[in-house]
Amino acid sequence: MLSFQRINRNIRSIRRYRQILGILIKYGFGHVVEQLNIDYYLELGRRIVTLGTATKEIERLNQPQRLRLAMEELGPTFVKLGQVLSTRPDLIPQEYAAEFSKLQDKVPPEKTDSIREQIELELGQPVNELFVDFRDEPIAAASIGQVHLAQLKSGEKVVVKVLRPGISHTIETDLDILMGLAYLVENHLPEGLIIDPIAIVREFRRIVQRELDFTREAHTIDRFAANFEDDETVFIPKVHWQYSGTTTLTMDFVDGIKVSETERLKAEGYELPEIARNGADAFLRQVLEFGLFHGDPHPGNVFILPGNVICMLDYGMVGHLDDSLKYHLLDLIICVVERDTDRLISQLVYAGDISEETDRKQLKRDLSEFIDDYHEISLQNLNTGKLLTEFIEILQHHRIKFPADLILLGKALVAMEGVGRQLDPEFDMVAHLKPFIEQLIRKRLSPTNVSREAMRMGQSYLQLLKTLPGDVKEFVNRVNRNKFKIDLEHRGLEKLISDLDRSSNRLSFSLLIGAIIVGSSLVMQTEKGPLFFGFPILGLLGYTIAGLLGLWLAIAILRSGRL
Repeated sequence: MLSFQRINRNIRSIRRYRQILGILIKYGFGHVVEQLNIDYYLELGRRIVTLGTATKEIERLNQPQRLRLAMEELGPTFVKLGQVLSTRPDLIPQEYAAEFSKLQDKVPPEKTDSIREQIELELGQPVNELFVDFRDEPIAAASIGQVHLAQLKSGEKVVVKVLRPGISHTIETDLDILMGLAYLVENHLPEGLIIDPIAIVREFRRIVQRELDFTREAHTIDRFAANFEDDETVFIPKVHWQYSGTTTLTMDFVDGIKVSETERLKAEGYELPEIARNGADAFLRQVLEFGLFHGDPHPGNVFILPGNVICMLDYGMVGHLDDSLKYHLLDLIICVVERDTDRLISQLVYAGDISEETDRKQLKRDLSEFIDDYHEISLQNLNTGKLLTEFIEILQHHRIKFPADLILLGKALVAMEGVGRQLDPEFDMVAHLKPFIEQLIRKRLSPTNVSREAMRMGQSYLQLLKTLPGDVKEFVNRVNRNKFKIDLEHRGLEKLISDLDRSSNRLSFSLLIGAIIVGSSLVMQTEKGPLFFGFPILGLLGYTIAGLLGLWLAIAILRSGRL
């Protein structure tokens, strides 16, 4: 088990730890803090878990709502964590995922001087020399960065995305604390909401650290621009690398209409059904042709330009699908179409993580009912968003972890279908999906792909045959030399060990107190040595020490809540 010694134990970290725990208690999660035995790890005693209780207004809210409010108050790292978890309903209950999707970055804009200093530090020149015009008032402000309008010397209008000064250090401290909490959750709350908290925090650290480096987002935008270079229905804003870096990202200003403003689009003569088709085709090309797709295509990130052209903004969250995941997705669809539940479960075992506790009979029953519910529905009436949501609920119910990119794809597909049906009530995502699926099937069954797969498998088996004799020989030699070892690791016993350790310490303490009392009583009977009011001072001193130690032990037991 990892102790908190691996966490940066400076004063700022401890203060932040106490702040986090205080906010959790404020929103009614004191029982979770108590179960984590945090006072055992942080040498701060019971002060940590006695910071207050939830108010009556907060107690009237349900648990997902209280946790969302706590995340908003905890700041950017926890807001971002909630937003990431909202895309993983296979890991947390659906009601939590839905509530976390409401998380907003409620932060005031950074001071203008700080933003200008950040830009000058990154680009090496004063802002007034870089831009003809730079608007100090941001057009958007989030927890990690904010966006300003500007104009280049060439006359081009641009937007400048700037990382908040000092935010990297704040997030790094929070990530260390989250990792410590993740280890505690795994050890003390095995039945918690998150299936694998340590893996979640590690993945979250990777995502956040990528978002803190704007050059990664800039490269992603360039990849999208190259993919859609010959597509006149899609516009990708240009990155101005001369004015961009790790903490600053400058790109073309997009003067379009949000896709959610349907009335304005109609008034200005846009063809809404054509916009829906263009958007669906663009997204499906991202997924099934390029293997790189926009992970958050909600209406606020989709703009419409003249000619019914689609423009997606904010490429901080993207998903990746290699050929293996594409073919696995294809296999899942074929299993549902052919109503092959056994093969569907096999595909879930291959791509997901089915634990030994999973009831496969119940899983098969749930999947059979799921397939039967949608088998008789015509494609025109099929709601792919609802279908994916119900499928993910089955995964979550049976605690099956699934590849993050496939879950992100499901969420993005739901968002795109919602936008499409808002534009055109007759919009049919399945009809747009069908030709892409057929193309993927043809590619998979093509002689070139089949021969490539056969060659790859042949090379793998050949490598196995080469190494197998040596591995067998090494195994036999180890057995003959009595050096064959099997390492066993106990899991889930840390809390029992901790409780036994605490109980033995209390028992030893009690025996020590008893010994002091018995010794003092014997001294009192001798009536020798210095006397005080006719009683031996040594005996009185022993009684006093025993009394103080006994009082200390009683208080510790009462404060632990375990008599």
